[in-house]
Amino acid sequence: MVAWAGEGDDSDAAATDAEAGKPSDAGEKTVDAKSNTHGATGKDTAEGKSASAADGKSASDGKSTRATDGKSASDGKSTSTADSKSASDADSNSKSAADGDSGTGDDEDAKTGDGEGAEDAKDGDASAKDGEKNKDDGDPFSAFAPEPEFVPGRVGRIGRRSGSALARFFAHEWTLAAIGSIILAIAMTWPAIKHPATTIPQDIWDPTLQAWQMAWAGHILTTDPLQLWHANAFYPDQYSYAFSDTLLGYAPAGMIGTGPEAAVVRYNFVFIFIFAFAFFGAYALVRQLGAGRTGAAVAGAAFAYAPWRLGQAGHLHVLSIGGIALSLAMLARGHGFSLKNGYEPEKRRWGWVVGGWLVAAWQISLGFGIGIPFAYALLFAVLASAITWGYRQVFRWKERRPFGWKLLAANLGGGLAFAGVSAMMAYPYLQVLKQHKEAKRSAEIISLFSPPLKGFFISPPESALWGDAYANARSTLGWAPEMALLPGFFLYGLAFAGLFVSVWKLQHRVLLGVGVVLTAMLAMGSNGPGHGDFGYMALYRVLPGFEGIRTSGRLMVWVTLFLALLAAGAVSAFADRAVELFADQTQSDVGNRAGVWRLITLIPLVLVLAEGVHKWQPNPEVPPAPVAMSTLEAPLMVLPTGELQDMNTMLWSTDGLPKMVNGGSGFTPDDQQILRLNMQQFPDEATVAQLRELKVRTVVVLRDRAQGTEYAKAIDAPIDGLGITRTEQGDVILYKIDG
Repeated sequence: MVAWAGEGDDSDAAATDAEAGKPSDAGEKTVDAKSNTHGATGKDTAEGKSASAADGKSASDGKSTRATDGKSASDGKSTSTADSKSASDADSNSKSAADGDSGTGDDEDAKTGDGEGAEDAKDGDASAKDGEKNKDDGDPFSAFAPEPEFVPGRVGRIGRRSGSALARFFAHEWTLAAIGSIILAIAMTWPAIKHPATTIPQDIWDPTLQAWQMAWAGHILTTDPLQLWHANAFYPDQYSYAFSDTLLGYAPAGMIGTGPEAAVVRYNFVFIFIFAFAFFGAYALVRQLGAGRTGAAVAGAAFAYAPWRLGQAGHLHVLSIGGIALSLAMLARGHGFSLKNGYEPEKRRWGWVVGGWLVAAWQISLGFGIGIPFAYALLFAVLASAITWGYRQVFRWKERRPFGWKLLAANLGGGLAFAGVSAMMAYPYLQVLKQHKEAKRSAEIISLFSPPLKGFFISPPESALWGDAYANARSTLGWAPEMALLPGFFLYGLAFAGLFVSVWKLQHRVLLGVGVVLTAMLAMGSNGPGHGDFGYMALYRVLPGFEGIRTSGRLMVWVTLFLALLAAGAVSAFADRAVELFADQTQSDVGNRAGVWRLITLIPLVLVLAEGVHKWQPNPEVPPAPVAMSTLEAPLMVLPTGELQDMNTMLWSTDGLPKMVNGGSGFTPDDQQILRLNMQQFPDEATVAQLRELKVRTVVVLRDRAQGTEYAKAIDAPIDGLGITRTEQGDVILYKIDG
């Protein structure tokens, strides 16, 4: 594993070498007790001199020896315990031990890696002792001697090292963070995992559309990839897969299983995954920027479980934001950048840069509603970083800090990959705008969904903590599902505290505060300054892509991220102070035993998570398919038809994915709307002729849904002379239309 933050070149090299199972030059250097970030725990032996242990590394007469479990091999003369105070500043140790905050856990990797070398030495010593015993076989008292230590063979040593590597993997911070993210997501999204094959979160409309999207992508990419954008729904329209955000990045999941039940199971597991991924991505970003573990956990909780996201539980494309945070973390790691230490050229890693760009490309493949602002944010970050680096290289830094051709090549290659995926995604959307003028979001539509300032302090109804309390306030909003945008009152408080008390530098706190204000102004759409003319509406008129975004309120992703970074800085500072208080009270420099003080720093995490808890209620059951769609002759049409009803029909169509006229999305094509109105008269000569012209072969009428609606005529109207046949299968009426 490669450490993310708080590590120097030495710890990075030691961790890397320890994983490879080979000696690490970095791991063998003498470490002064003053710089020890974990507190020495073992014994050091030296030739007549005592040495302090730092993360299992020891120095002896200018030579380093490998240690296992904090013990160093030596001639066995004098020993000193690391629990005694070093001649260094105790406050430095106790501060850096806060929450394990100055490092990322990779020092343990180096320590364990060094332990492997000590095991080899130990094996050799055991062999020597065994040989001495054999020499004294004539001694009758040798039978009462202790059993010789078992010396494993080559296979045994390999097994031991494999087990050690596995143990290191599961004990590593990032493994624990990933597992913790998943467990937390299962708990926070309960009961999504309880009945994954028959229920679906939030409602039975948009989620069923998105379940279809993943199924279509997985199916078509393994059968006929060139037809990706021409989906089976919305027949005979072209580029129908691009009528809404596609979730194309989840296509690999769509390749597992077939049919409606598999689509629902898939949706539920992806639903849980996106919350875990959002938490993990924000955690990784904050750790890379230099904050502690508790602060990173608070940021992850705020980013993944902000109350406003509860109101978007039916919109998988809005909830899928983990790639934003993780790509930023990887790009920062690759460039050797953190808020704590700035730009450190010795920590550059071109592989992380490439990985960051690829994650960013995957993120934008999920859809443009969140992806377009992210793309512009990346472009802004690249330009700002280049200008800042150039200025400091010339005017500020006393020593030149190189960028390097490898890093440049990684950015060019990764940037081109990101641009390529963006272009591939943009082309079908541009075709949709060209063929369907109604798909463009007008300024009136933007205004209709623009949240007022008070919307940032109003909770959605799904919030267990605040939902009922803000029922009256929500009634004053024009469209509450897109305007109740509370990121969390506790988050507001922590972020405000982070402006004054933080591990971030003052200039960074100011920039983060400005980021909160600017992104909030943009999220207000036409309700921003000057009716949005100095904010979102200016972007809408100038920047390509913004005209396809329906609601500005989804920029709350960025408001929440900036608030989370401010909060993380404050909580990390509180954690540092907690350890200092413990050290002062106990006159001890072992800060990682700060007991109750460290538990107190977990209170902000609990409060932020409490605001993200949703009202517990059973998830709605998915309507079962009324007929096996794969058995019907296509193209087909299902009645009644409407935007919401057609979303269910799209899910049912995952059984065989036949071409069908039905379809529901972010907009309604004009030709589809006309056909829906005409089909209220089906069956008659005009509608049958229109269906023949479209080459539709089957019309499915759902009796229970059609009764009492404009489509009730289709249940039992006379069909004499129309050239069609009618049969019934239970509650389903099938019309066959001859060519």
